[in-house]
Amino acid sequence: MLSNAALQRVRVKPRAYKIWDTSGLHLFVAPSGLRAWRVRIRADRREAVISLGQWPNTTLDQAREAASLARALVNRGTPPKAVAAKLAQDRERSSITIEQLAREWHADRRDRWVTVHAADVLASLERHVFPAIGDELAAAITARQLLRLLDGIGAAQTARRIAQRLSAMFRFALARSIVEANPAAGLVGELATGGPVQRQPALVDLGEARALLDAADRARVAPAIRLASRFLALTAVRLAAVRGARWDEVEGVDWSTDAAAPAALWRVPAARMKMAAAKKLDAENDHLVPLSAAAVSVLREMRAIGGGADLIFHRAGRPIGEGAIGALYNRCGYEGRHVPHGWRATFATALNESYPEDRLAIDRALAHVQAGKVEAAYNRSQHMTRRRWLFDRWAEMIAGDASTGDRPE
Repeated sequence: MLSNAALQRVRVKPRAYKIWDTSGLHLFVAPSGLRAWRVRIRADRREAVISLGQWPNTTLDQAREAASLARALVNRGTPPKAVAAKLAQDRERSSITIEQLAREWHADRRDRWVTVHAADVLASLERHVFPAIGDELAAAITARQLLRLLDGIGAAQTARRIAQRLSAMFRFALARSIVEANPAAGLVGELATGGPVQRQPALVDLGEARALLDAADRARVAPAIRLASRFLALTAVRLAAVRGARWDEVEGVDWSTDAAAPAALWRVPAARMKMAAAKKLDAENDHLVPLSAAAVSVLREMRAIGGGADLIFHRAGRPIGEGAIGALYNRCGYEGRHVPHGWRATFATALNESYPEDRLAIDRALAHVQAGKVEAAYNRSQHMTRRRWLFDRWAEMIAGDASTGDRPE
Protein backbone atom coordinates (compact mmCIF):
# COMPACT_ATOMS: atom_id res chain seq x y z
CA MET A 1 0.00 0.00 0.00
CA LEU A 2 1.40 3.37 -1.04
CA SER A 3 2.15 6.32 1.23
CA ASN A 4 3.01 9.94 0.51
CA ALA A 5 6.54 9.33 1.78
CA ALA A 6 6.95 6.42 -0.66
CA LEU A 7 5.75 8.61 -3.55
CA GLN A 8 8.48 11.15 -2.78
CA ARG A 9 11.07 8.38 -3.27
CA VAL A 10 9.79 7.31 -6.70
CA ARG A 11 12.52 7.53 -9.36
CA VAL A 12 12.47 7.30 -13.14
CA LYS A 13 14.03 4.14 -14.61
CA PRO A 14 15.09 3.13 -18.14
CA ARG A 15 11.95 1.01 -18.45
CA ALA A 16 8.38 1.82 -17.42
CA TYR A 17 7.08 0.22 -14.26
CA LYS A 18 4.09 0.27 -11.85
CA ILE A 19 3.84 0.82 -8.12
CA TRP A 20 0.68 -0.73 -6.67
CA ASP A 21 -1.62 0.67 -4.02
CA THR A 22 -4.87 -1.27 -3.38
CA SER A 23 -7.90 -2.48 -5.36
CA GLY A 24 -6.26 -2.05 -8.75
CA LEU A 25 -4.97 1.48 -8.15
CA HIS A 26 -1.36 2.01 -9.17
CA LEU A 27 1.15 4.67 -10.24
CA PHE A 28 2.56 4.19 -13.75
CA VAL A 29 6.12 5.60 -14.02
CA ALA A 30 7.48 6.12 -17.54
CA PRO A 31 11.10 6.77 -18.65
CA SER A 32 9.92 10.21 -19.84
CA GLY A 33 9.23 11.20 -16.23
CA LEU A 34 5.46 10.73 -16.47
CA ARG A 35 3.89 9.58 -13.19
CA ALA A 36 0.25 8.73 -13.92
CA TRP A 37 -2.42 7.30 -11.65
CA ARG A 38 -4.37 4.43 -13.16
CA VAL A 39 -6.91 1.92 -11.89
CA ARG A 40 -7.44 -1.60 -13.24
CA ILE A 41 -11.12 -2.65 -13.23
CA ARG A 42 -12.89 -5.74 -14.56
CA ALA A 43 -16.02 -4.97 -16.62
CA ASP A 44 -18.09 -7.56 -18.49
CA ARG A 45 -15.39 -10.16 -17.84
CA ARG A 46 -12.86 -7.89 -19.50
CA GLU A 47 -10.16 -5.84 -17.91
CA ALA A 48 -10.09 -2.02 -18.36
CA VAL A 49 -7.48 0.48 -17.25
CA ILE A 50 -8.74 4.00 -16.51
CA SER A 51 -6.49 7.07 -16.12
CA LEU A 52 -7.02 9.16 -13.00
CA GLY A 53 -4.60 12.03 -13.47
CA GLN A 54 -0.91 12.68 -12.85
CA TRP A 55 1.05 12.85 -9.65
CA PRO A 56 1.68 15.24 -7.89
CA ASN A 57 -1.18 17.34 -9.37
CA THR A 58 -3.49 14.52 -8.33
CA THR A 59 -2.64 13.48 -4.77
CA LEU A 60 -2.77 9.96 -3.38
CA ASP A 61 -6.04 10.66 -1.54
CA GLN A 62 -7.59 12.17 -4.68
CA ALA A 63 -6.48 9.17 -6.74
CA ARG A 64 -8.05 6.75 -4.25
CA GLU A 65 -11.30 8.75 -4.29
CA ALA A 66 -11.33 8.79 -8.10
CA ALA A 67 -10.61 5.05 -8.24
CA SER A 68 -13.53 4.37 -5.89
CA LEU A 69 -15.84 6.50 -8.05
CA ALA A 70 -14.64 4.74 -11.21
CA ARG A 71 -15.37 1.30 -9.74
CA ALA A 72 -18.85 2.42 -8.61
CA LEU A 73 -19.70 3.79 -12.07
CA VAL A 74 -18.47 0.65 -13.84
CA ASN A 75 -20.42 -1.58 -11.43
CA ARG A 76 -23.57 0.43 -12.33
CA GLY A 77 -23.02 -0.39 -15.99
CA THR A 78 -21.26 2.76 -17.22
CA PRO A 79 -18.81 1.89 -20.02
CA PRO A 80 -15.14 2.37 -19.00
CA LYS A 81 -14.59 4.93 -21.79
CA ALA A 82 -17.46 7.06 -20.49
CA VAL A 83 -16.08 6.75 -16.95
CA ALA A 84 -12.65 7.91 -18.13
CA ALA A 85 -14.19 10.88 -19.96
CA LYS A 86 -16.22 11.90 -16.89
CA LEU A 87 -13.22 11.70 -14.59
CA ALA A 88 -11.11 13.73 -17.03
CA GLN A 89 -13.83 16.39 -17.17
CA ASP A 90 -14.06 16.46 -13.38
CA ARG A 91 -10.28 16.89 -13.11
CA GLU A 92 -10.32 19.77 -15.58
CA ARG A 93 -13.13 21.53 -13.71
CA SER A 94 -11.62 21.01 -10.29
CA SER A 95 -8.33 22.55 -11.45
CA ILE A 96 -9.86 25.88 -12.57
CA THR A 97 -8.56 28.78 -10.50
CA ILE A 98 -10.47 31.89 -9.46
CA GLU A 99 -8.62 33.97 -12.06
CA GLN A 100 -9.30 31.46 -14.85
CA LEU A 101 -12.97 31.33 -13.92
CA ALA A 102 -13.23 35.13 -13.71
CA ARG A 103 -11.66 35.62 -17.13
CA GLU A 104 -13.90 32.95 -18.67
CA TRP A 105 -16.99 34.62 -17.13
CA HIS A 106 -15.84 38.04 -18.29
CA ALA A 107 -15.22 36.81 -21.86
CA ASP A 108 -18.69 35.26 -21.92
CA ARG A 109 -20.35 38.50 -20.74
CA ARG A 110 -18.14 41.06 -22.52
CA ASP A 111 -20.29 41.43 -25.64
CA ARG A 112 -23.36 42.17 -23.49
CA TRP A 113 -21.67 45.16 -21.84
CA VAL A 114 -20.57 48.53 -23.14
CA THR A 115 -16.80 48.83 -23.58
CA VAL A 116 -16.19 50.99 -20.52
CA HIS A 117 -18.17 48.75 -18.16
CA ALA A 118 -16.42 45.63 -19.45
CA ALA A 119 -13.04 47.28 -18.87
CA ASP A 120 -14.05 48.42 -15.37
CA VAL A 121 -15.24 44.96 -14.34
CA LEU A 122 -11.99 43.30 -15.41
CA ALA A 123 -9.86 46.07 -13.89
CA SER A 124 -11.65 45.74 -10.54
CA LEU A 125 -10.99 42.01 -10.48
CA GLU A 126 -7.35 42.48 -11.47
CA ARG A 127 -6.91 45.07 -8.73
CA HIS A 128 -8.82 43.54 -5.82
CA VAL A 129 -9.34 39.81 -6.45
CA PHE A 130 -6.56 38.22 -8.50
CA PRO A 131 -3.63 39.31 -6.28
CA ALA A 132 -5.34 37.91 -3.18
CA ILE A 133 -7.09 34.70 -4.31
CA GLY A 134 -6.52 34.42 -8.07
CA ASP A 135 -4.51 31.20 -7.71
CA GLU A 136 -7.04 29.51 -5.41
CA LEU A 137 -9.17 26.72 -6.87
CA ALA A 138 -12.68 27.93 -7.66
CA ALA A 139 -14.22 24.69 -6.46
CA ALA A 140 -12.49 24.92 -3.08
CA ILE A 141 -12.94 28.60 -2.18
CA THR A 142 -15.11 29.32 0.85
CA ALA A 143 -17.48 32.13 1.80
CA ARG A 144 -15.20 32.96 4.73
CA GLN A 145 -12.26 33.53 2.38
CA LEU A 146 -14.35 35.77 0.13
CA LEU A 147 -15.70 37.77 3.06
CA ARG A 148 -12.16 38.29 4.36
CA LEU A 149 -11.16 39.56 0.91
CA LEU A 150 -14.12 41.96 0.71
CA ASP A 151 -13.58 43.29 4.23
CA GLY A 152 -10.02 44.17 3.26
CA ILE A 153 -11.02 46.34 0.30
CA GLY A 154 -11.92 49.29 2.48
CA ALA A 155 -14.25 51.31 0.24
CA ALA A 156 -17.75 50.04 1.02
CA GLN A 157 -19.29 50.64 -2.40
CA THR A 158 -16.32 49.07 -4.17
CA ALA A 159 -16.56 46.00 -1.92
CA ARG A 160 -20.28 45.66 -2.67
CA ARG A 161 -19.65 45.84 -6.43
CA ILE A 162 -16.92 43.19 -6.17
CA ALA A 163 -19.26 40.97 -4.13
CA GLN A 164 -21.95 41.28 -6.80
CA ARG A 165 -19.46 40.37 -9.52
CA LEU A 166 -18.15 37.39 -7.56
CA SER A 167 -21.70 36.14 -7.04
CA ALA A 168 -22.46 36.45 -10.76
CA MET A 169 -19.21 34.70 -11.57
CA PHE A 170 -20.03 31.74 -9.32
CA ARG A 171 -23.58 31.52 -10.72
CA PHE A 172 -21.93 31.18 -14.12
CA ALA A 173 -19.67 28.43 -12.74
CA LEU A 174 -22.55 26.65 -11.01
CA ALA A 175 -24.56 26.48 -14.24
CA ARG A 176 -21.56 24.82 -15.92
CA SER A 177 -20.89 22.34 -13.10
CA ILE A 178 -17.51 23.94 -12.38
CA VAL A 179 -18.50 24.39 -8.72
CA GLU A 180 -21.16 22.77 -6.59
CA ALA A 181 -22.26 25.91 -4.72
CA ASN A 182 -22.07 29.69 -4.87
CA PRO A 183 -19.89 30.79 -1.92
CA ALA A 184 -20.49 34.48 -2.79
CA ALA A 185 -24.29 34.24 -2.50
CA GLY A 186 -25.60 36.60 0.15
CA LEU A 187 -22.26 38.28 0.85
CA VAL A 188 -23.51 41.71 -0.25
CA GLY A 189 -25.87 41.73 2.73
CA GLU A 190 -22.96 41.02 5.08
CA LEU A 191 -21.02 44.12 4.00
CA ALA A 192 -21.17 47.60 5.46
CA THR A 193 -23.36 49.96 3.45
CA GLY A 194 -20.89 52.83 3.69
CA GLY A 195 -23.40 55.18 5.34
CA PRO A 196 -25.78 57.62 3.70
CA VAL A 197 -24.96 58.89 0.23
CA GLN A 198 -23.43 62.36 0.37
CA ARG A 199 -23.34 65.10 -2.25
CA GLN A 200 -20.29 65.08 -4.49
CA PRO A 201 -17.80 67.91 -3.81
CA ALA A 202 -18.13 70.60 -6.48
CA LEU A 203 -16.78 74.10 -7.07
CA VAL A 204 -19.57 76.60 -7.58
CA ASP A 205 -17.36 79.67 -7.92
CA LEU A 206 -16.49 80.13 -11.60
CA GLY A 207 -13.11 81.66 -10.80
CA GLU A 208 -12.13 78.54 -8.84
CA ALA A 209 -13.50 76.29 -11.58
CA ARG A 210 -11.36 78.08 -14.18
CA ALA A 211 -8.32 77.80 -11.89
CA LEU A 212 -8.86 74.05 -11.57
CA LEU A 213 -9.07 73.56 -15.33
CA ASP A 214 -5.94 75.66 -15.86
CA ALA A 215 -4.06 73.66 -13.23
CA ALA A 216 -5.19 70.39 -14.82
CA ASP A 217 -4.05 71.62 -18.25
CA ARG A 218 -0.58 72.43 -16.87
CA ALA A 219 -0.18 69.16 -14.95
CA ARG A 220 2.12 66.43 -16.19
CA VAL A 221 -0.46 63.86 -17.22
CA ALA A 222 -1.34 61.78 -20.28
CA PRO A 223 -2.94 63.99 -22.96
CA ALA A 224 -6.04 61.78 -23.06
CA ILE A 225 -6.70 62.42 -19.36
CA ARG A 226 -6.09 66.17 -19.64
CA LEU A 227 -8.38 66.51 -22.67
CA ALA A 228 -11.04 64.24 -21.16
CA SER A 229 -11.06 66.50 -18.08
CA ARG A 230 -11.76 69.62 -20.17
CA PHE A 231 -14.34 67.84 -22.35
CA LEU A 232 -16.11 66.58 -19.22
CA ALA A 233 -16.32 70.14 -17.91
CA LEU A 234 -17.58 71.51 -21.23
CA THR A 235 -20.31 68.88 -21.68
CA ALA A 236 -21.41 68.38 -18.03
CA VAL A 237 -22.17 64.70 -18.63
CA ARG A 238 -21.42 61.84 -16.26
CA LEU A 239 -17.87 60.52 -16.23
CA ALA A 240 -18.85 57.13 -17.68
CA ALA A 241 -20.22 58.84 -20.78
CA VAL A 242 -16.90 60.55 -21.49
CA ARG A 243 -14.84 57.43 -20.78
CA GLY A 244 -16.98 55.47 -23.24
CA ALA A 245 -17.28 58.21 -25.88
CA ARG A 246 -16.70 56.99 -29.44
CA TRP A 247 -15.94 58.90 -32.61
CA ASP A 248 -18.99 57.50 -34.39
CA GLU A 249 -21.22 59.19 -31.77
CA VAL A 250 -20.14 62.69 -32.88
CA GLU A 251 -22.18 64.32 -35.63
CA GLY A 252 -21.93 67.53 -37.64
CA VAL A 253 -18.13 67.88 -37.74
CA ASP A 254 -15.95 67.69 -40.86
CA TRP A 255 -12.69 66.30 -39.51
CA SER A 256 -10.87 66.89 -42.80
CA THR A 257 -10.93 70.66 -42.26
CA ASP A 258 -10.67 73.14 -39.40
CA ALA A 259 -13.94 74.77 -40.40
CA ALA A 260 -16.40 75.80 -37.70
CA ALA A 261 -19.03 73.22 -36.76
CA PRO A 262 -22.06 75.16 -35.48
CA ALA A 263 -24.27 72.06 -35.62
CA ALA A 264 -21.83 69.72 -33.84
CA LEU A 265 -23.64 67.17 -31.69
CA TRP A 266 -22.66 64.26 -29.46
CA ARG A 267 -25.26 61.51 -29.38
CA VAL A 268 -24.69 59.47 -26.22
CA PRO A 269 -26.42 56.08 -26.68
CA ALA A 270 -29.17 55.30 -24.18
CA ALA A 271 -27.35 52.05 -23.37
CA ARG A 272 -24.61 54.09 -21.69
CA MET A 273 -26.88 56.47 -19.84
CA LYS A 274 -28.04 56.25 -16.22
CA MET A 275 -31.65 55.14 -16.64
CA ALA A 276 -33.95 52.15 -16.27
CA ALA A 277 -32.80 49.03 -18.10
CA ALA A 278 -35.88 49.00 -20.35
CA LYS A 279 -35.19 52.58 -21.50
CA LYS A 280 -31.60 51.74 -22.36
CA LEU A 281 -32.88 49.57 -25.23
CA ASP A 282 -34.68 52.45 -26.96
CA ALA A 283 -32.62 54.80 -29.16
CA GLU A 284 -35.32 57.43 -28.57
CA ASN A 285 -33.69 57.87 -25.16
CA ASP A 286 -30.24 58.74 -26.54
CA HIS A 287 -28.86 61.85 -24.83
CA LEU A 288 -28.05 64.70 -27.24
CA VAL A 289 -25.24 67.05 -26.24
CA PRO A 290 -24.75 70.17 -28.41
CA LEU A 291 -20.99 70.73 -28.71
CA SER A 292 -19.60 74.23 -28.32
CA ALA A 293 -16.66 75.41 -30.41
CA ALA A 294 -14.43 74.80 -27.37
CA ALA A 295 -15.63 71.19 -27.08
CA VAL A 296 -15.03 70.57 -30.78
CA SER A 297 -11.54 72.03 -30.36
CA VAL A 298 -10.82 69.45 -27.63
CA LEU A 299 -11.98 66.67 -29.95
CA ARG A 300 -9.79 67.91 -32.79
CA GLU A 301 -6.77 67.91 -30.49
CA MET A 302 -7.58 64.39 -29.30
CA ARG A 303 -8.13 63.21 -32.86
CA ALA A 304 -4.64 64.39 -33.80
CA ILE A 305 -3.09 62.12 -31.14
CA GLY A 306 -5.78 59.42 -30.89
CA GLY A 307 -3.97 56.70 -32.82
CA GLY A 308 -7.01 55.53 -34.77
CA ALA A 309 -8.92 53.94 -31.88
CA ASP A 310 -12.73 53.83 -31.83
CA LEU A 311 -12.76 55.34 -28.34
CA ILE A 312 -12.11 59.07 -28.16
CA PHE A 313 -10.36 59.28 -24.79
CA HIS A 314 -8.21 56.19 -24.44
CA ARG A 315 -4.78 54.90 -23.55
CA ALA A 316 -3.50 52.16 -25.86
CA GLY A 317 -7.05 51.48 -27.02
CA ARG A 318 -8.49 51.06 -23.51
CA PRO A 319 -10.69 53.64 -21.75
CA ILE A 320 -8.90 56.02 -19.43
CA GLY A 321 -9.02 54.82 -15.83
CA GLU A 322 -12.16 55.39 -13.79
CA GLY A 323 -10.18 57.33 -11.20
CA ALA A 324 -7.73 59.09 -13.54
CA ILE A 325 -9.42 62.50 -13.70
CA GLY A 326 -10.24 62.50 -9.98
CA ALA A 327 -6.59 61.69 -9.20
CA LEU A 328 -5.54 64.56 -11.46
CA TYR A 329 -7.74 67.01 -9.53
CA ASN A 330 -6.35 65.73 -6.24
CA ARG A 331 -2.78 66.30 -7.43
CA CYS A 332 -3.76 69.84 -8.44
CA GLY A 333 -4.75 70.56 -4.83
CA TYR A 334 -8.53 70.13 -5.09
CA GLU A 335 -8.97 66.93 -3.09
CA GLY A 336 -12.25 67.05 -1.20
CA ARG A 337 -13.28 70.22 -3.07
CA HIS A 338 -14.12 68.98 -6.55
CA VAL A 339 -14.59 65.61 -8.26
CA PRO A 340 -15.28 64.80 -11.93
CA HIS A 341 -19.03 64.47 -11.27
CA GLY A 342 -18.93 67.91 -9.70
CA TRP A 343 -18.92 69.62 -13.10
CA ARG A 344 -22.62 68.87 -13.36
CA ALA A 345 -23.28 70.86 -10.20
CA THR A 346 -20.99 73.68 -11.35
CA PHE A 347 -22.79 73.80 -14.71
CA ALA A 348 -26.28 73.76 -13.16
CA THR A 349 -25.45 76.35 -10.49
CA ALA A 350 -23.81 78.84 -12.87
CA LEU A 351 -26.47 78.62 -15.56
CA ASN A 352 -29.47 78.64 -13.22
CA GLU A 353 -28.09 81.72 -11.49
CA SER A 354 -27.51 83.53 -14.82
CA TYR A 355 -30.53 82.20 -16.75
CA PRO A 356 -33.22 81.08 -14.26
CA GLU A 357 -35.88 81.23 -16.99
CA ASP A 358 -34.06 78.34 -18.76
CA ARG A 359 -34.38 75.85 -15.91
CA LEU A 360 -36.13 73.21 -18.07
CA ALA A 361 -33.51 73.47 -20.83
CA ILE A 362 -30.73 73.19 -18.23
CA ASP A 363 -32.34 70.07 -16.78
CA ARG A 364 -32.62 68.61 -20.28
CA ALA A 365 -28.95 69.39 -20.87
CA LEU A 366 -28.12 67.35 -17.76
CA ALA A 367 -30.41 64.47 -18.89
CA HIS A 368 -32.46 64.84 -15.72
CA VAL A 369 -35.68 62.83 -15.69
CA GLN A 370 -38.87 64.91 -15.56
CA ALA A 371 -40.66 64.59 -12.26
CA GLY A 372 -44.20 64.03 -13.50
CA LYS A 373 -44.98 60.76 -15.30
CA VAL A 374 -47.57 62.43 -17.51
CA GLU A 375 -45.24 65.28 -18.44
CA ALA A 376 -42.40 62.83 -19.11
CA ALA A 377 -44.65 60.78 -21.38
CA TYR A 378 -46.04 63.63 -23.47
CA ASN A 379 -43.53 66.48 -23.31
CA ARG A 380 -40.65 65.24 -25.45
CA SER A 381 -39.32 68.68 -26.35
CA GLN A 382 -35.55 68.63 -26.53
CA HIS A 383 -35.11 72.45 -26.20
CA MET A 384 -32.18 71.97 -28.60
CA THR A 385 -31.82 75.56 -29.78
CA ARG A 386 -31.83 76.86 -26.23
CA ARG A 387 -29.55 74.10 -25.03
CA ARG A 388 -26.99 74.83 -27.75
CA TRP A 389 -27.04 78.49 -26.73
CA LEU A 390 -26.57 77.52 -23.08
CA PHE A 391 -23.59 75.26 -23.83
CA ASP A 392 -21.98 78.11 -25.78
CA ARG A 393 -22.49 80.44 -22.83
CA TRP A 394 -21.13 77.80 -20.45
CA ALA A 395 -17.98 77.43 -22.56
CA GLU A 396 -17.50 81.19 -22.38
CA MET A 397 -18.06 81.22 -18.61
CA ILE A 398 -15.34 78.68 -17.84
CA ALA A 399 -13.02 80.37 -20.33
CA GLY A 400 -13.50 83.71 -18.57
CA ASP A 401 -15.21 85.33 -21.58
CA ALA A 402 -17.79 87.95 -20.62
CA SER A 403 -19.71 87.58 -23.91
CA THR A 404 -23.35 86.62 -23.57
CA GLY A 405 -24.43 86.13 -27.19
CA ASP A 406 -27.94 86.72 -28.49
CA ARG A 407 -30.42 84.69 -26.47
CA PRO A 408 -32.73 82.66 -28.75
CA GLU A 409 -36.46 83.21 -28.44
